[in-house]
Amino acid sequence: MPKVKETPSKAPKASAHPVSPLAPARFAALPPLAGVRLATGEAGVKYKDRTDVLLAVLAPGTQVAGVFTRSRTASAPVDWCRVQLKHGSARALVVNSGNANAFTGQAGVAGARAVAEAAAATVGCKASEIFMASTGVIGEPLPAEKITRILGRVAEEASASGWRASAEAIMTTDTYPKLATASAMIDGTKVTINGIAKGSGMIAPDMATMLAFVFTDAALPAAVLQECLAAGTGPSFNSITVDSDTSTSDTLLLFATGKGARHAAITKGSDKKLTEFRRKLDGVLLELALAVVKDGEGAQKLIRIDVSGAETNDAAKRIALSIANSPLVKTAIAGNDANWGRVVMAVGKAGEAADRDKLKISFGGHVVAEKGQRAAKYDEMIATKAVSGREVEIAVELGIGKGMARVWTCDLTHGYIDINGSYRS
Repeated sequence: MPKVKETPSKAPKASAHPVSPLAPARFAALPPLAGVRLATGEAGVKYKDRTDVLLAVLAPGTQVAGVFTRSRTASAPVDWCRVQLKHGSARALVVNSGNANAFTGQAGVAGARAVAEAAAATVGCKASEIFMASTGVIGEPLPAEKITRILGRVAEEASASGWRASAEAIMTTDTYPKLATASAMIDGTKVTINGIAKGSGMIAPDMATMLAFVFTDAALPAAVLQECLAAGTGPSFNSITVDSDTSTSDTLLLFATGKGARHAAITKGSDKKLTEFRRKLDGVLLELALAVVKDGEGAQKLIRIDVSGAETNDAAKRIALSIANSPLVKTAIAGNDANWGRVVMAVGKAGEAADRDKLKISFGGHVVAEKGQRAAKYDEMIATKAVSGREVEIAVELGIGKGMARVWTCDLTHGYIDINGSYRS
């Protein structure tokens, strides 16, 4: 990652909950990116006295790619973006927090269109070039007029800075903003990649995360962007879980303005000139995804789960997610309890091939179970220490194939109940 100026971490006014102990000590200040201007505003969609609308104005010719939730009850903004994505071009992004505009019927569809048309009039483009996302309460009609009436004023304030403010404007139960940046070389030319995200609960992404928006000044066509994004999503956003719940609003968009330094034309995602760009893009996606897990509602610990020796990679991932989504595993880790029997349970319930006598489980490198029983050199103190820190590593070796997978989750504490038990009140 490039060295950039940083600003101290502080509790954003968006959340009434304590900042996650896993929050970064300092936040990177994302550099200006050619072809992107940002601004935020207070629409009062749900929250009072805080920004809740983000507007990103994009240069003409900007290309776009996206991946979205597979939920069968997707939000109106998700449906809108899916339709517009086929055109491949974008001129603006509008995001609001406080209301998901999901399960809102035809009123939700009309609200999304109203926002798109107002943004298009403000920017001076077609409505089909407006992309949007909404996050917040499901089932409440979106007060679209609160958003549309401030877009003009917000657009006038758009500038090349404001990445931190933009990340804060899209927060709901998040306790800190998520930002990442990187630079890469394409055929000897430097390009920049900036990304912001939000997410804290209802996190078990299926194609994307809660909301994440990544921008680059590289000149890449939509088809190439789509290929890069689809490949990078699997080991990042689709490998995290907080509570096993897939949102109606999962949206991950990647924009390429083409306004940075000129580089060789790229027409295929497999072009070797893109090797470093794809690696750096993958890094930004993973950094944002991990920031979401670290801010899991009530989370105190980040848990990495590695599964190897499964029949296939897909089988390994299903087993890893079975462990990551187990309330019993997550609460044991929350209580510093090295209860490896719960991991055995989660492996067994995954529905994938497993052999009791070949299974080996380790906590932080210490083998706790193998050969169908507790490990001969098992040490309770070492095992307990391994699950007592802020970051915990669980490794499972099945010994029946070559399939491998890595996923991340967080522990499950009473804080999750406190937050979600009063979410609408």
